[in-house]
Amino acid sequence: MMKYGDTGKSGITDAHRAGEIVVNLTGRFNMYGVISPRFDVELRDLEKWQNNLLSSHRFGFIVLTT
Repeated sequence: MMKYGDTGKSGITDAHRAGEIVVNLTGRFNMYGVISPRFDVELRDLEKWQNNLLSSHRFGFIVLTT
């Protein structure tokens, strides 16, 4: 997403217990939609979900969170 100008610099902060990833947003996220409800996706099924959710083979991003 950084390559397309959607995000700025990012960095990893180590807090000795749990790490934290900081991503600077550029304000271009108003063009994106959200998929609701959230789904539990296993790694082996990720390609199947990608085919079902994205409108085109080369269009869009899927953001995974924990």
